[in-house]
Amino acid sequence: MTVLRSIRAAFMFLTRLPVGSLAYRPKDFAWAPAHFPLVGASLGLLFGGLCIALRPLGPFAAATLTLAASLLVTGAFHEDGLADTSDALGGAYDRAKILIILKDSRVGTFGAAAVVVSLVGRAALIAPLVASNARVVVAFVVVGAAARLGPVWMMAKMPYAVGTADGAKSGDVRASGVPQAVCATAWLMVVAATVLAANAVTVPRLGALALVLTLVTIATGFRFARRLGGITGDFLGATEQLCELAGFAVFAWGMGAP
Repeated sequence: MTVLRSIRAAFMFLTRLPVGSLAYRPKDFAWAPAHFPLVGASLGLLFGGLCIALRPLGPFAAATLTLAASLLVTGAFHEDGLADTSDALGGAYDRAKILIILKDSRVGTFGAAAVVVSLVGRAALIAPLVASNARVVVAFVVVGAAARLGPVWMMAKMPYAVGTADGAKSGDVRASGVPQAVCATAWLMVVAATVLAANAVTVPRLGALALVLTLVTIATGFRFARRLGGITGDFLGATEQLCELAGFAVFAWGMGAP
């Protein structure tokens, strides 16, 4: 029951899907990050199918409208983190100013530009995959799962730079550590083994995905440590977005070649 409750807590935390109104306990949210890749894979299956359904509109339109639907389902959760992170790191030169900008609900030039690049970039990378049903679904599923693993390891290994309001769900999620990160990694391995068994992707492409997303996670973690001394929830969302961009780039690589 604890596992099921934490899975539901993961869906509740990352999406707006109706998963029930259980009286979640702190340990349910503490274990929720262990299942973030499962949430990503599930969303990927949903959005991959939607992208196929929208294919008659054209590859780029299908990809764009699918991403628009993803914003509704997730509440633009990660995009919001990307916008805040970009404004803070792009518009501040010291730690105090970064924290002030992170708390500001307004979106500035850096944040708006980053979200545009994320949405347009992902749509452009997804478009070449739309011609193949299997390819686009696998890309959504694998990237959805893999992009959410790096932030879980960041939560396990890096300090938080700011506090959390008492009673906030995010405070309970922060209690996750290495055991949750290992579990999240296991979920991604299950996803990878499944698509490999179905001959839906090659080992070299999965290897390239693992390498690229590891480098993105390390690079962003290093940057966050240098600028603020740790991570915030917004930083985690920004990392997920960068991992999605990099992940779809790995799947799109070579697909547009003549």
